[in-house]
Amino acid sequence: MADSNFVDYVKINCRSGKGGKGSMHLRHVKYQPNGGPDGGDGGRGGSIYLRGNHNYWTLLHLKYQRHFFAEHGGNGGRDKCHGTDGKDIYIDVPCGTVVYNAETGKYVCDVTYDGQEVLLLKGGRGGLGNFQFRTSTNQAPRYAQPGEPMQEMTIIMELKLLADVGLVGFPNAGKSTLLSSVSSARPKIANYPFTTLEPSLGIVDYRDHQSFVMADIPGIIEGASEGKGLGLRFLRHIERNSLLLFMVPGDTDDIKKEYEVLLGELRNFNPEMLDKHRVLAVTKCDLLDEELIEMLKETLPTDLPVVFISSVTGQGIQELKDVLWRELNSESNKLQEITSEDTLVHRDKDMSRFQQELADEGEDIVEYIDESEIEDVDDLDDFEYE
Repeated sequence: MADSNFVDYVKINCRSGKGGKGSMHLRHVKYQPNGGPDGGDGGRGGSIYLRGNHNYWTLLHLKYQRHFFAEHGGNGGRDKCHGTDGKDIYIDVPCGTVVYNAETGKYVCDVTYDGQEVLLLKGGRGGLGNFQFRTSTNQAPRYAQPGEPMQEMTIIMELKLLADVGLVGFPNAGKSTLLSSVSSARPKIANYPFTTLEPSLGIVDYRDHQSFVMADIPGIIEGASEGKGLGLRFLRHIERNSLLLFMVPGDTDDIKKEYEVLLGELRNFNPEMLDKHRVLAVTKCDLLDEELIEMLKETLPTDLPVVFISSVTGQGIQELKDVLWRELNSESNKLQEITSEDTLVHRDKDMSRFQQELADEGEDIVEYIDESEIEDVDDLDDFEYE
């Protein structure tokens, strides 16, 4: 995966700018021996924002740029001169990017649509100059404020593909073949496990010039929720799908059992994924006759729609599209999307899995920090008077 252009996981260090110091200055000019205070305020430090950009589809542009440091605010000057404000930094990310704190695994923010701007780290405010502290009883204050300190955080960015239908199945279940037959996507297809090493998206044409997006992820094996196979790396991509299409080959010994194994892996990874609408597609039906298909129908699950298809011959493909379109546009599915939109993205990282994810991605392992044990330390950066 090191040479792949599909990058869905990066770790970067961000730091906002600190505020400039306020100036402590007393005005002394000819004919004005008691000019009074005229120290200016310090400038604001630069902030760091995340901005959704639909022109990006992976995090490849951030893979080799691991540090983003905003400018510090300028110090105030005499004659009530205000310090310069630090320049803000905008980090463009693809839609569907979720950000976590790399040290604690806490959820930070989410970028879901193009043009969305999310404040990641706020720049420090500039300190007030002594001109701001003048009063009728203190006409020559000899003190000013230091600027607020900067904020720093190491973050993990994860890309979760935004698609309508997600394909779920064991390796060689026919997921890539189906995607290539119903869309213009051309994923790699071969007769060995884990042919698909990275997710693929395809736009499926439907009746009356309508369409929906289908996502193919690498095959899931038993134990994927614990990190086996390609497990944790790609299971997160189907968290954002509105509908899950389970695919089980027709020549499987026990189709219902294989479906339940897939369902169990999703339950172990994220129980909320079971609230999504599901459809079961029995693939490779060109190897079955009509009598065998009728016998299989009696052993299949009854709590979801079942479609028998063959991506090679086109059998059942149009029926599958009709079922998917009907489920995607059902009122219960629309209501479920609205009520669970925020519950998926606000989950914190499971630290037992988080350390393994960092190791899989080649990142440095960090020790979990309990925020309750962190003590507030005042900024000791003192300032100089003019």
